[in-house]
Amino acid sequence: MPVEIARAPTWQEIAGAGDVDHIARVRTAWVEGLSAARSDGFARRIAAEGDLLDPEAALPRPAPTPGAYLCRLVRLGAPARGEPAFSSFRPFYCFVGIGDHDDRLSITKSEGSARPAGYLWDDERGDRMIFLGALASGAGPVPAYGDDRVRDVAGIIERIGPFRWRLVIPWPASGAAVEIFEMEPAAVQSAP
Repeated sequence: MPVEIARAPTWQEIAGAGDVDHIARVRTAWVEGLSAARSDGFARRIAAEGDLLDPEAALPRPAPTPGAYLCRLVRLGAPARGEPAFSSFRPFYCFVGIGDHDDRLSITKSEGSARPAGYLWDDERGDRMIFLGALASGAGPVPAYGDDRVRDVAGIIERIGPFRWRLVIPWPASGAAVEIFEMEPAAVQSAP
């Protein structure tokens, strides 16, 4: 009798239809966010960020190594009328870990009022992985992806240099066009 080996689900089988669509159109979110920020007078700030805000900067081997990271959020596209189309926030700690039950990499933001956390999934493209997670608000726990679609977060993670990654969230709950989390190992950087 042949032995059946259980196949692990793909990210497309786990993700909600809206998140699959957002990930398929991540390039459109980049273009929208960059265009809005440049129109709002932030061209020099965009240029100063270099590869972080270059949609074409992805390199092979996108999986980040487990450990502590200094992360920084850059938001493109005005979240609300009257707000700037470019925002950069101070660094904070986030962590890349290995899941308890399936060795899947996880990313968790450990501090702040809005804390995304989730798992990384292999993608058919060799220069990115898919992030599926959820957003905790306040001091409450982070729900699992899919438990509360309003809190679900989906994006891509890419390596953009030696010891440098970015997590890109197209059309996040904040109302921006795109949010980019820069990630550098905490051992490489100084504390925030």
